[in-house]
Amino acid sequence: MKKNPYEVVKHQHITEKSIMLEGLKSATSNPSLARCESPKYVFIVDPKANKSEIAAAVEEIYADRKVKVVSVNTINVKGKDRRVRGRLGTRKSFKKAIVTFEKGDSLDTL
Repeated sequence: MKKNPYEVVKHQHITEKSIMLEGLKSATSNPSLARCESPKYVFIVDPKANKSEIAAAVEEIYADRKVKVVSVNTINVKGKDRRVRGRLGTRKSFKKAIVTFEKGDSLDTL
């Protein structure tokens, strides 16, 4: 049974670090950074999804931009313990995927 791609890939994860990863494709200041020619984007994904499902879902969601996924790295992020007004709670755990596209592909809407 084929999964809905929007159930596998929930949304794009925007943080300072993810924006820095997206910008590596145009970095020229450092020789080691200049070798990173493939753009990388970070997504929040279903915790039960595997790498091949994530790659297929991203390619299907962004089919209009004709992106090709080269690799997918996944990370399970454990929820932090938080204390609010004296009560102990926990943030939700989630899974994020760092998706590398082919050189020249982009999700930028320029």
